[in-house]
Amino acid sequence: MPTYEIDGPDAYRLLKKNPMSRWYKEGADPTDSAGDLAVQRMKQPFFKPRLTPGFSIRRKDRIFAIGSCFARGIEKVLMHQGFAMESAATEFDAFELRAKGATPLGFTNKYTTFSILNELRWALDPAESFPDEGFVQIGDNEWADPHTNPTLEFVDLERTRERRRIITDVTARIAHCEVAIITLGLIETWLDRKTGLYTNMAPIPAMMEREPERWAFHVLDFDQNRRNLEAIHELLTAHGAPGLNVVVTVSPVPLMATFSERDVVVANTYSKSVLRAAAEDWAAQFSNVHYFPSYEIVLNSRRDLAWTEDARHVPGPMVKHITDFFLETYLEESSSTDPGLETGE
Repeated sequence: MPTYEIDGPDAYRLLKKNPMSRWYKEGADPTDSAGDLAVQRMKQPFFKPRLTPGFSIRRKDRIFAIGSCFARGIEKVLMHQGFAMESAATEFDAFELRAKGATPLGFTNKYTTFSILNELRWALDPAESFPDEGFVQIGDNEWADPHTNPTLEFVDLERTRERRRIITDVTARIAHCEVAIITLGLIETWLDRKTGLYTNMAPIPAMMEREPERWAFHVLDFDQNRRNLEAIHELLTAHGAPGLNVVVTVSPVPLMATFSERDVVVANTYSKSVLRAAAEDWAAQFSNVHYFPSYEIVLNSRRDLAWTEDARHVPGPMVKHITDFFLETYLEESSSTDPGLETGE
């Protein structure tokens, strides 16, 4: 089935009606950054696409952001704007302060569609729960939860279970939100053969040394990601608030490294292409799922403004541009955002 189907006359009417439908036109000045052609708009320092919103966010709406850490950057900006961000919980800070004396970055980052789906199942479906064998011992009194952010400090089993409980409890708050922002990050992932679950992190050397046969590296295909998004929608429909709207984005932040034999640039292009296609197909199927082009905004902005020196992290002014455009598009009244923000995988 086609992703979109439009009658021929209607398609031609859209072509004429849409001022930003053309990449280039004979006789146009490609250096005119004020023009509507793609070649002209891509001369602007910060690229700004044309986007017709399918819904509006109200100031009273509760919002939950889940996915790669690019979602955390958007979450931080929306909190600064005074929105009720149910995914940003002080319980995380309190736990980590007790654990190591510092506030963590991205306590709940989820990098793949499997990680997002797993977390939502454990939080929303009464028939599902985190398996106890999912915890992995890595030292005499150190345990890992491979379904959490790999940057978190490893602690004893009791505290690892407590961390898991906090994540599950906070994730359950999505059920009461009017808006969910889901950011897709990676398709490279690891299968835990003991539990049959895909993890949120690569096994660290200690995990690999103790149980080398337990772990298998997989690159997810389009169908796997698309089925996961379908299952996420089913969960949110069954357990979410009536009238829930989902905004899906693809994180522009590239792979740090690839476990495949490919050049990391090639591997990253494939990863983002699969996720971008799956997101489009998902949004086309459901009227309450809306694609937001943060990926395209970054990749088509001026490179020195889109990336920090490592060419992975998105600097504060770029995040500000994206979130300003997000609010301009979806918010009932526009707002400005804090320029001093940045995000990255």
